[in-house]
Amino acid sequence: MKKALYLLAPLALSATLFAEEGAPAKQSSMMQTLMMIGIALLFFYMILWRPEQKRRKKMQQLRENMAKGDRVTAMGIVGTLVRVEKDTVILKMVDGSKIEVLKQAISNVEPGKETPESSEPQKNGA
Repeated sequence: MKKALYLLAPLALSATLFAEEGAPAKQSSMMQTLMMIGIALLFFYMILWRPEQKRRKKMQQLRENMAKGDRVTAMGIVGTLVRVEKDTVILKMVDGSKIEVLKQAISNVEPGKETPESSEPQKNGA
């Protein structure tokens, strides 16, 4: 946020320096309007668009690097990844059922073990 303020100060200073005293009032008000529009666009880019692009890129990378055994959350549904296809993934639920979900619906990926069955405790039959 401080970086944005440091960027805005020179822009405001340059607007006052370039406004000529002998220039008509319309030209200086037009210059100020353009400067304010430029500042607003810079503000929207730094605060809204850039972080959204970073978040989207990170999620795309997570979806591409999914592997069998990962814990996946898709629209509130939590499951273990069984198979990755072109546009969908197959998730195994707690009760053993399987469900097919679109990759774009995945909101969280937690790396897991290669085999989901290895997380279950082994029972001794003695």
